[in-house]
Amino acid sequence: MADVGVRPARRADAAAVTDIQVRAWREGYRDLLPAEALARVTEPDAVAVWRERWTEAAVAPPSARHRLLVAVSSELVVGFAATAPAEDPDLDPASAAELVTLLVDPLHGRAGHGSRLLAACVDLLREDGFGTVVCWVFEGDRVMRRFLESAGWAPDGARRVLDMGEPVAMIRMHTDISSEDARN
Repeated sequence: MADVGVRPARRADAAAVTDIQVRAWREGYRDLLPAEALARVTEPDAVAVWRERWTEAAVAPPSARHRLLVAVSSELVVGFAATAPAEDPDLDPASAAELVTLLVDPLHGRAGHGSRLLAACVDLLREDGFGTVVCWVFEGDRVMRRFLESAGWAPDGARRVLDMGEPVAMIRMHTDISSEDARN
């Protein structure tokens, strides 16, 4: 088996993270988002902005509790995850975190990289003193919902609708990580 693992992202990873994001969005969201909206967020100008944002996230995060991790296989970046204190007004950012994103390159899917990323995120969030983690998921994203559910996550009843030229519903999922026994 290839040498696999998860580590903090570095400046040099920003291009790979951005490329993975674009590939994963184009493949995974093509049936979930309006085509025009998906094209807009994956066009070259948008890609340049994303690359700059991921570089910043790797080298100058807003706080020590903001993290960008990458999954690697034989030193190749194959996925990434970002976490931060929760920003939803009904959550306490001192004790609730958000899994902002978790994406694996479609070329490297179904190899455990997502599970390794999720476990590493939970470990770090628990070390940072968080007891709850939330994640906003497109309501129709059955793949991500099943993935999170298999790790012990569940919808918490919160919903929002994004205006992407047409309404796109999202649900918030959550999990309790307050103990070592919490599933991750």
